[in-house]
Amino acid sequence: MAPTVAGVSTSTPPSPPAPPARRSVALVTLGCVRNEVDSSELAGRLSSAGWDLVEDAADADVAVVNTCGFIESAKKDSVDALLEANDLKETGRTQAVVAVGCMAERYGTELAEQLPEADAVLGFDSYADLSGHLDAILAGERPASHVPRDRRRLLPLSPTARRGTTVATPGHGSSPGEEAAADARAADLAPASGPPVLRRLLEPGRPWAPLKLASGCDRRCTFCAIPAFRGAYLSRPPEDVLAEARWLGEQGVRELLLVSENSTSYGKDLGDLRALEQLLPRLAAVDGVERVRVTYLQPAEVRPGLLEAVAGTDGVADYFDLSFQHSAPALLRRMRRFGGTDDFLALLERVRALAPLAGVRSNVIVGFPGETEADVEELMGFLEAARMDVTGVFGYSDEDGTEAVGLDGHLAPEVVEERRERVEQLVEALVDERAGERVGERVRVLVEELSDEPDESGADVVVGRAEHQGPEVDGSVDVVLPQGAPRPRVGDLVEAVVTGSAGVDLVAEPVR
Repeated sequence: MAPTVAGVSTSTPPSPPAPPARRSVALVTLGCVRNEVDSSELAGRLSSAGWDLVEDAADADVAVVNTCGFIESAKKDSVDALLEANDLKETGRTQAVVAVGCMAERYGTELAEQLPEADAVLGFDSYADLSGHLDAILAGERPASHVPRDRRRLLPLSPTARRGTTVATPGHGSSPGEEAAADARAADLAPASGPPVLRRLLEPGRPWAPLKLASGCDRRCTFCAIPAFRGAYLSRPPEDVLAEARWLGEQGVRELLLVSENSTSYGKDLGDLRALEQLLPRLAAVDGVERVRVTYLQPAEVRPGLLEAVAGTDGVADYFDLSFQHSAPALLRRMRRFGGTDDFLALLERVRALAPLAGVRSNVIVGFPGETEADVEELMGFLEAARMDVTGVFGYSDEDGTEAVGLDGHLAPEVVEERRERVEQLVEALVDERAGERVGERVRVLVEELSDEPDESGADVVVGRAEHQGPEVDGSVDVVLPQGAPRPRVGDLVEAVVTGSAGVDLVAEPVR
């Protein structure tokens, strides 16, 4: 019977419902900057669903490993990361380990069978409800592992028929079916106007960030498996890209790194092959953004208008990331690629006619099936004439499901490695020489790091990148400050003159 006070019946009010328990998640990202964009989107989705994001997997209830499935070494790194995260179940807070990303999409059930330590292997189609999957895993359920499929077949063959697709595309934000919910969930993440931005920066305070232009690829290079698990080419609508750029500018990002599998194809599915040329000035005009950098250009698709837009737009870096892969014409045809030494050198001549101090980087593959010594000599001659700032050198290895696996003329692994080492040695000398040629140049350095200690002479040093240097892969600039000079902050741009070089890295002094 309820107690009474002064004749009034009272009762104990029901206890308010307990707030939902906070769950924590750590995102471990491997591979390229495109994967970083995907992780950033997953972070936005999970944060808006009530998850606490933590940096250290040992402090998280769930460790989500965004894997890379590109080449063997990357796959090994992904497996190692999954096993390391699994070990935390014994020593840390971690209760579950989940594999997502390219390797999970590419191998799915096979990866799950070979790596039972992973509590789930989820593909791209699971990203929209990743929070629900993680809750189920913490409740003791084990979701069915992703079943791989050729994602190229999920979109129409005609690029212009792909607009408005609902196919899950990591890094593109919400699909049409999610937009209403995304508006509500992402209110604290998105700009006040424009399309919703489902994203959370994983490295707040860093002055640059990748921004995805498109996903997938329609090319059929015989050595590459990416199109099969990333799908056919799909551009993000320009307004979506601009909305995310504005949001990044509001977060303090000074440099936008435009990424995709092939940026030269941007807009072909939107019905406008000049879409990138038109988008660049709009991106460069975004408040807070000082520099826009375009990456992943296919040499055979580079149009004069695109060259002019990159070289002639204020705020767009004179930087050309050109995917040459080799220069011997016959070998390139076996790769299902176009061009050759003469075409590539002519392209570089056009680049430097427009922007004499432009940065140029590329990657090459040596040891491809059928490669001859004459092909290697032609490649080395091309590299000497090209004068690129950075060149990555990779030895060929078979990739599951690619046409190159069945080609004749496979070379012994030791031959591939010998050729890789030979070309790598040449590249190291050429990169050192090219950096030396930049001594005396005036550069604009984006400050990324403040040194804790003075250099050997006792001078204060800040570290950043010049316009010709892409983040993390193209070297850096040590700016030596005069005694008593005010110290720049991370994100500041410093005008400087190059005074020395060491390999790909430069030393500079501020312009007085």
